[in-house]
Amino acid sequence: MTANEHILQELARLYPNAVPELHFTNPFETLIATILSAQCTDKQVNKVTEKLFARFRCPADLAALTPEELEPWIRGCGVYRNKAKNIVSCCRILCEKYGGEVPADWDALQTLPGVGRKTANVVYANAFGGDCIAVDTHVFRVSNRLGLANAKDVLKTELQLQEAIPKSDWSKAHHWIIYHGRRVCHARNPKCAECTLHPWCAHPQDRDTDTPKKPEVTVDA
Repeated sequence: MTANEHILQELARLYPNAVPELHFTNPFETLIATILSAQCTDKQVNKVTEKLFARFRCPADLAALTPEELEPWIRGCGVYRNKAKNIVSCCRILCEKYGGEVPADWDALQTLPGVGRKTANVVYANAFGGDCIAVDTHVFRVSNRLGLANAKDVLKTELQLQEAIPKSDWSKAHHWIIYHGRRVCHARNPKCAECTLHPWCAHPQDRDTDTPKKPEVTVDA
């Protein structure tokens, strides 16, 4: 097997039950939670959405608000004012154009306010079972450190991962890599001595100064 195949096999063994750490129960909640997750931890988003989704259960509920009315509900998330504008605009479009439903179409998702490529990938994969690999900060760092990709920006990383990983595993691999980044392959002081991927890693005992430079664009869009 190649190094990449060994890495993917080991990630699958390590994290067989890897799932999204954002909390959601339907496509609407998936979309809103993912928009809120930009520049914010999943743990903090879950605190916010627990109350938000108990009060606002569908796009029409949020579409009826002004951004200023939504802001207090999502203040715990980063750049909440901009997110409030995007969420209200997004929900109004869902009501006016899609009958109050989140479109199960990757291209359509990207036309919604607050939804970039990464968010569209997350929603399409988790809400509709599509084959996507979203590149967030963890996936960017870990995949380039391991050698699954060798790129200095998010889009090239995504395209290289699509080549390195079987399509049927794209969504699962996204979660495997995130789990590994949060538990072992930390941005600072990665636990290389404990890492079972060490034999195949492209940059064992790597450190921040040696990893590929983070993209200047926001990877959480």
